[in-house]
Amino acid sequence: MKKDKIIYRTTTAIICFLFASGALMYIFNYDYAHQFFITLGFPTWIIYPLAVLKLLGPIAIITRKSLFLKELAYAGFLYDAILAVAAHIMVGDGFIYHGIVAIVLTIVSWIYDRKLFGKYTQTIAAN
Repeated sequence: MKKDKIIYRTTTAIICFLFASGALMYIFNYDYAHQFFITLGFPTWIIYPLAVLKLLGPIAIITRKSLFLKELAYAGFLYDAILAVAAHIMVGDGFIYHGIVAIVLTIVSWIYDRKLFGKYTQTIAAN
């Protein structure tokens, strides 16, 4: 059980840091983000809403106040990372590795969240 908690806390801390730092980059280095979004073919109006969601997602995951918001944050992180990898592959700029790491860590964090705190634990205990 202690190993599970360490894996959960480590992966969760890393993904929360990755997405929050990305959001801060969008806010404080807007010109770079603007050019980057243009290069990837994304609309630039989405930068600030995405930054806000990337800041709210870690809060929802860490606080676990709402199961719905926590699951929505995990799904948002996963979709964001998948779309980022796809966009980088389409452009061919070679920046796919951050997205792949984010996908793997998000999945691992979600699995261990369910294992430690979710219905998955209750199902195992019932059997």
